Amino acid sequence: MLIMVAGPFSAPDAAGRAANLARMNDAAVAVAKAGHIPVIGVNAALPVLDAAGLPPNHAWMMEISLALAARCDGCLVIASSPGAEREAAVLAGLGRPVWRRIEDLPPV
Repeated sequence: MLIMVAGPFSAPDAAGRAANLARMNDAAVAVAKAGHIPVIGVNAALPVLDAAGLPPNHAWMMEISLALAARCDGCLVIASSPGAEREAAVLAGLGRPVWRRIEDLPPV
C-alpha cells in the first residue's frame, strides 16, 4: 500500500521544522519496514518551494501535500496538527483508512 505519513511540520524556527520532518522520516522508515511504500507531503513540496524561493509556510505546501494524499491508499498520522488532520481527512473522505499507530497498519 502507498501510505501517507502525516504529522506536524510547522515550527517557529528551522531547527523545529527539521526535527518535525525527521520524526516523519523515521515513521516512514517504519512504514517501509512493514512492507508498505511511505510518502510524506512535505518531502514532495519542500524542493518545489525551495526552487521557487518560497517560504515553507506557502500555500503550495498544503496543495501539494493534499494532492499527494488523495493518491494514497491510507494515512498514518504520527501526531496531530492542522495539516496532518487535513491530509487524513482527504483520505477518510475517499473511504480510505487512517491509522494512528504503526502497529495498526495491515500486514503485507
